[in-house]
Amino acid sequence: MLDNISFANPYFFWLFLILPLAIAWYIFKRKEETAALRISTIKSFGHTSFLPKLKPGLFILRLLALSAIIVAMARPQTEDISTRTKTTKGIDIVMAIDVSSSMLARDLKPNRLSALKEVASDFIKKRPNDRIGLVAYAAEGYTKTPITTDKDIVLNALKEITYGQLEDGTAVGMGLAISVNRLKESKAKSKIIILLTDGVNNSGFIEPQTAADLAVEYGIKTYTIGLGTNGNALSPVAYNADGSYRYGMRQVEIDEDLLKSIADVTGGKYFRATDNETLEEIYDEINKLEKTDIEEFKYYRYEEKFRPWVLLALGILLLEWILRNTVFRSFI
Repeated sequence: MLDNISFANPYFFWLFLILPLAIAWYIFKRKEETAALRISTIKSFGHTSFLPKLKPGLFILRLLALSAIIVAMARPQTEDISTRTKTTKGIDIVMAIDVSSSMLARDLKPNRLSALKEVASDFIKKRPNDRIGLVAYAAEGYTKTPITTDKDIVLNALKEITYGQLEDGTAVGMGLAISVNRLKESKAKSKIIILLTDGVNNSGFIEPQTAADLAVEYGIKTYTIGLGTNGNALSPVAYNADGSYRYGMRQVEIDEDLLKSIADVTGGKYFRATDNETLEEIYDEINKLEKTDIEEFKYYRYEEKFRPWVLLALGILLLEWILRNTVFRSFI
């Protein structure tokens, strides 16, 4: 197709200005060569040939050959572009998720944990070039998924996170320390933890501040998110006989000073999510703050197309030479 044709030497197209000059010269020269003998009639000469009238066709053939040569000198070529991307600044991320019973509170729809999993899933999908891992914690914690580039594994593991897999409680220090442990050997240029909780640190044998100091030592930035409305929330308060939860209004208690301190000391940022929309906005902001640099390489492959034009010019010149020395020989 012509849309991917380019010319390596387009300045040779200026030579087309020669063509009008050549035509003008030919017309002038032809007038000079016209016989000046005038006679009243040519009937006595018998039938006259039409070939002399076609003689200018030889000149036209030369113009066509010259045009083909000019196009060949401009070097037409097709261009094939292929691209390859390279991640020049990889980011390793661990998402530490509180799975205590309060995460079943219904101030976010349908509850805090389900809302978080939906938003976190979108966040993971938006970061195809980063390694991401998951840590779940309550009164204790564990690594759900080590950092990996396989987003399907991470997304499936996120779906499997539920309440009841760990003893109830909120061990912020444990969740943070386990996350640091997953990232401390990382060679990535940027390492971050997104730690989410909806309560107050009340369990675990590692103090949150100790875990924060470990994060600083390994150069790990921590974004903290306090999840829950300002006031009271409909939360699980007891079990029914059939094993379902009985809900009641409970005061939302989040140790914001602690979360702010962890974020500040590690170079991160603290957020408060009071509803689904705010939680989504927070993850979008973190996504913008932690950009992965992508370097794109373009490879160009050119295929030269001047040869057909050279052959065309030679063919036209050969035709012109044959006609000049055969059919039009008597009229030259």
